[in-house]
Amino acid sequence: MKQGKVIRVSGPLVVATGLAGTRMYEMVRVGELRLFGEVIEVRGDEYSIQVYEETEGVGPGAPVFPTGEPLSVELGPGLIAGIYDGVQRPLDVLSAQHGDYIVRGAESDALDRAKKWRFVPKVEAGARVASGDVLGTVRESAVVEHRIMVPHGISGKVAEIREVEATIEEVIARIETDDGVKDITMLQKWPVRRGRPTARKLAPKVPLVTGQRVLDTFFPITKGGTACVPGPFGSGKTVVQHQLAKWADAQIIVYVGCGERGNEMTDVLLEFPELLDPNTGEPLMQRTVLVANTSNMPVAAREASVFTGITMAEYYRDMGYDVALMADSTSRWAEAMREMSGRLEEMPGEEGFPAYLASRIAAFYERSGRVVCQASEEREGSLSIIGAVSPPGGDLSEPVVQSTLRVVKVFWGLDAELAYSRHFPAINWLTSYSLYLDTVDNHCNENVNENWSAVRGEAMTILQREAGLEELVRLVGMDTLAAEDRLLMHVARMIREDFLHQNAFVDIDTYTSLEKQHKMLGLIICYYQKAQEVMAAGAALADITAISAQEAIGRAKMIPEDQIARFDEVRQQIERELDALAKAEVNQP
Repeated sequence: MKQGKVIRVSGPLVVATGLAGTRMYEMVRVGELRLFGEVIEVRGDEYSIQVYEETEGVGPGAPVFPTGEPLSVELGPGLIAGIYDGVQRPLDVLSAQHGDYIVRGAESDALDRAKKWRFVPKVEAGARVASGDVLGTVRESAVVEHRIMVPHGISGKVAEIREVEATIEEVIARIETDDGVKDITMLQKWPVRRGRPTARKLAPKVPLVTGQRVLDTFFPITKGGTACVPGPFGSGKTVVQHQLAKWADAQIIVYVGCGERGNEMTDVLLEFPELLDPNTGEPLMQRTVLVANTSNMPVAAREASVFTGITMAEYYRDMGYDVALMADSTSRWAEAMREMSGRLEEMPGEEGFPAYLASRIAAFYERSGRVVCQASEEREGSLSIIGAVSPPGGDLSEPVVQSTLRVVKVFWGLDAELAYSRHFPAINWLTSYSLYLDTVDNHCNENVNENWSAVRGEAMTILQREAGLEELVRLVGMDTLAAEDRLLMHVARMIREDFLHQNAFVDIDTYTSLEKQHKMLGLIICYYQKAQEVMAAGAALADITAISAQEAIGRAKMIPEDQIARFDEVRQQIERELDALAKAEVNQP
């Protein structure tokens, strides 16, 4: 292709001419340092390029080198435990070569070309295969079996395949197609802006268990679902994302730090290798891919980082894995779009964001889902997306939050007052919602306990009634309430403090299984229902709230997962002590 030249520079936006034949979203290299860039607008012979590196020193007349290819990611063994920037440059490799900060124009292959992997075939020569079929496997980490799939657009008869130790660029199989024999390697490339194809989408039915009680019980997300975590500064968005990355029962985690503070990504990089996966006992990094685009990195690369992360997530979904992608935060991505849109002199939309903000956000979240993967034999996989949003001043009416809420089905609204009162997770149970609630209730009624939805519904009713009574308490005081209402306020406080509040730094409390969540909440509801009966028999509220079983309810969160039977002992203690109060009232002269 013909070499172009720069005619105008505006921050990360470079305008060039002489690139005839170059199309939208194709990659180019700008200047003598060959900086990464992507064509985002074409007007006649003028090509607007967003550059993913600092453009200092680039001026009119600088050369522009077209590549003829869209922005793509490398897919193959070696992604797991990798740490990449927004355009999939391996940060550990660049750090070893250039130091702690990325040198402009620095370049390195995303995947190690020298490392050899043992490829174990799953099909034999002579077998017919189609796009997406698994040719064989590679042990990528202690917990991840990497499935080498037939690349998209290739189908035919396997002419040659063998077990071998090979690099990702060496031929491991040959397939006879209508267009001739195709050499297959373990390395694939895929353009980040195009979703990977699937056979069909399925209804999300299975909950994505996070171990966070307020989420799993009251506002659940399914495997293949979407969730939004908005909240003001300091309310705990990143901490919630970290907890989900650590404990969600997805098999693969892709964590995208998009425009966030560098020290937060440092926490992730330091913590994840030390944390053990509760399911396998191996380090969490053995099933995690990190994409780091911190706030001091070029703003244009934020958009690339989001699409880079989701393309890698789709790749593992196509292998048949349950994948969870954490995007922190999509607000920084939207701010990058606003900056680039302003430099392109496009007509601004609400609050200066581009008019296509909503469609771009929707295109990102719509790549989630539970699917039947493209293959000859049916194979299911799922991709769940949890995106944090950082609205200025916590204003949930701003465009990024509203555009996100139109497409996601779970809203976890963070509350600054809860966060400042040390309540974690600081998710407001009165404003949050989940549109997967009925689906998850049906699943849990069948697989956890038949009373799951009844107990959850009773607890939520208590919390909602408490909110209605709080205004009255502020006006006239607690003592003016009827005894039944004071009992309800007491039980609501138990739900908040003994169930909803979790300590992320206590091993036994940081994660709670669905069965234990039901048992914990069941104790509080049992206490409430039994207390109402005893109160109707004449027992005093002061005596009901003073029984020693209350302390056992508060300590129930510290019961280990392998000692669930102890919950039945606490339930029996509640019933025994409250029955004793009722008998004492009956026996009084």
